Amino acid sequence: MTVNALYRDDFYLSTAEAVVTAIHEDGGIELDQTCFYATSGGQPGDTGFLERGDGSRITLGQTKHGPIKDIIIHVPLDGEPRPIVGEKLVLHIDWARRYKLMRMHTACHLLSVVCPYPITGAAVGEEESRVDFDMSETIDKDEVTTRMMALVNENHPVFLRWITDEELVANPDIVKSKNVRPPMGLGRVSLVCIGEDSAVDSQPCGGTHVSETQEVGAIHIAKIEKKGKENRRFRIRFGTPTDEN
Repeated sequence: MTVNALYRDDFYLSTAEAVVTAIHEDGGIELDQTCFYATSGGQPGDTGFLERGDGSRITLGQTKHGPIKDIIIHVPLDGEPRPIVGEKLVLHIDWARRYKLMRMHTACHLLSVVCPYPITGAAVGEEESRVDFDMSETIDKDEVTTRMMALVNENHPVFLRWITDEELVANPDIVKSKNVRPPMGLGRVSLVCIGEDSAVDSQPCGGTHVSETQEVGAIHIAKIEKKGKENRRFRIRFGTPTDEN
């Protein structure tokens, strides 16, 4: 069943009410609406718990998409109780974890501004993220850190703008990823914009982000690895470079 993915319009929504619409054989739970982000685009799905009417909890180990993007499956940990179809639940995201992922994901976008090369891969993590670029140039990681932190400290607004699938097709250059195309087929595509009037950046992305760059906090490039003749992997971590020592 198609779900109302509440996180697409409110990244800060950490709790919501929902009704169970389906239970899979493996215990996966579908709901009529959800604030849980499903694994996609290099960002892990949310964890947390579902609160039942009697106050008991169903702890979730992951959130993932079904065969299509409009199906979101909430996967309980082994041994957790199963709800029934039609049951009303209150959803609670592990907010501390989600917020770290939001900060990290926005940091990855800032890195793509500082390093304007085609992206060949990315993975968002709670403590470390990586972004791979199609580039052969040598670049100093401390210089990249300084330029990223300048964008953080300038405290640019981060916001969504929606365009149609047709507008995306007509403007292919806004896609920075070389190997992965933005999800289409829902009729609209979200652009994550940074800066007034998108002055800093604008790119298709279905992930969750903070509302201003200052929320990213202290970040740095811990390592730049050579992955082939024309591929460089940048590892982003929270904190300052001195924290590595």
